[in-house]
Amino acid sequence: MAFDITILLIGLNHKTAPVEIREKLSFKNFPYHPLEKLKNDFLPFKEAYFLSTCNRVEFCFILENSKKDKFLDNFISFLEKEVLLPWNELSQHIYFLENEEAVKHLFEVACGLDSMVIGEPQILGQIKEAYKEALNFKTSGIILNRLFHRCFFVAKRVRTETGIGGGAVSISYAAYGLAKKILGSLREKNLLLLGAGEMAELACMHFLSGGIKKILIANRTLSKALELAEKFKGYAYSLDELPTALTLADIVISSTSAPSYIITKNLVASVLKPRKYKPLFIIDIAVPRNVEPEVNKLENVFLYNIDDLKSVVEENLKERQKEALRAKIILEEEVFKFQKWLKELDFYPTLKALTEKAEIIREKELSKTLKKLKNLSKEEIEAIEILTRSLIQKLLYYPINFIKKSYHEEGKYAISLIRQIFELDEPFKEVSDSELEELFNISEKNKISEQKKELIQ
Repeated sequence: MAFDITILLIGLNHKTAPVEIREKLSFKNFPYHPLEKLKNDFLPFKEAYFLSTCNRVEFCFILENSKKDKFLDNFISFLEKEVLLPWNELSQHIYFLENEEAVKHLFEVACGLDSMVIGEPQILGQIKEAYKEALNFKTSGIILNRLFHRCFFVAKRVRTETGIGGGAVSISYAAYGLAKKILGSLREKNLLLLGAGEMAELACMHFLSGGIKKILIANRTLSKALELAEKFKGYAYSLDELPTALTLADIVISSTSAPSYIITKNLVASVLKPRKYKPLFIIDIAVPRNVEPEVNKLENVFLYNIDDLKSVVEENLKERQKEALRAKIILEEEVFKFQKWLKELDFYPTLKALTEKAEIIREKELSKTLKKLKNLSKEEIEAIEILTRSLIQKLLYYPINFIKKSYHEEGKYAISLIRQIFELDEPFKEVSDSELEELFNISEKNKISEQKKELIQ
C-alpha cells in the first residue's frame, strides 16, 4: 500500500443497525463535529472523513500501518465515551473495511448501490457535503481528495452509462410519473391534493418540479391545508369546498386517512358539467381508499389506486436491480484504476528525488562553466541552459521509464535499485573532477584492453 498506509472505513447502516443505534452514532446533537474532536484529541490518523445520514454513519481514515492498532484502541474509546454505549454492544452493528474493499464500498454508496432504494440520488449530495466538511477541518489530503473526486466521477459515469436512476421507486413519484405519461406536459394543469400529510407534501414537490400551473389543497383540518398551501404557494380548501376544487382540478392525488370514501361517484358526476367534461385524472394512494371505484365509470374520468402504482414501482425496482449489475462492472474497473494510482504514489518521491538531484548537479556544473566563459550574450547563455536541461532529461528518461514500466512487475525492486544507483538516500556529495577522471580513465583503459584482446584473437 502506498506510503505504507491503510484506508480504513468504519461504519454502520440500515442493514446492520436499528434506528435507535444509528441515532446515537449520528452525532447530530454533538457539541463539536466528530472530525474536529478526533483531530483535537490527536488520534494518530493522516486523513479523515465523516458521513452521517438517516440510514448510515461512516468514518473513513488514512492511517500509517505502524499506528493502526493504537488508532483503533483510541477510536473505540472515543466512541464509547461519546455515544455512552459499551463496545460489546456497538461492535455487533459496525463493519470494518480496508483498502480495496473500503474504496469499493465508497463507490457503491456514491452510486446509490448500497442505499435502501437502489439508485437514489440524494446520497451523492450528502457525500459531497461531508467531503466539504473534511476540507474545512483540513482532515482531507492527497489520498482522500483523489478518492472522493473519483467517487463523484464514478457516480456520474454510472448514471450516464446505466439506467440505475430511472423509473419511479416511491408511490408519490410513481403518481407524478403516471400523470406525466398520460397527460404529457403538466405546465397548464391544476393539481388538487386531498390531504395535507407527508405523502401530499412529497407529491407536491414532484409535481412542482414538473412545472404544474396551480396547486389546490383540500383537507379536513383547514389550518393544515393553509400551512401546506403557504409553503408551496397554493390555494387551501375545506372538504365542504371540495366540489369547487374538483371543478378546477385536472389531476387529483388523494392520501387522507379517512375510513370511508370522500370522493364518490355522485360527487364527481355533479362537477362534470361545470368542468365542461374536461378529462379528470385521479390517483388514490390512500389505504383505505378515499375514492369510490365506480368513479372510473364516468365519462373522461380516469381512476388509479395504490395497487396500480405498486406494480409500477416493483417493476422499476427490478429494472434498477438489473442495471445495478452493469454498474458493478463499472465499479470494478474504477476500483482497479484507483488502486493503480495509489500504488504509483510509491514511486513519485523517487522520481522527485532523482530529478531534483540531477537539477542540483546541472546548476552547479553550469555555474562553473559560465564563470569560465566570458562575454556570452543573453541568447548564448539561454542556449547553454536549454542544452544542459535537454541532456539531463534525455539521460533521466531511461531510469524513469524503467521505474514506471517495471513497477507493477518487479514490485519495489525497481525503486530500491534506482535509489541505490543514484544514492538518493545519502546526503548530497559533489563528485570531484579527479574522481570523475579516475573513473572514466579506468573505463577507457578497460575499453582499450578489450580491443587489444579482439585483435589478438
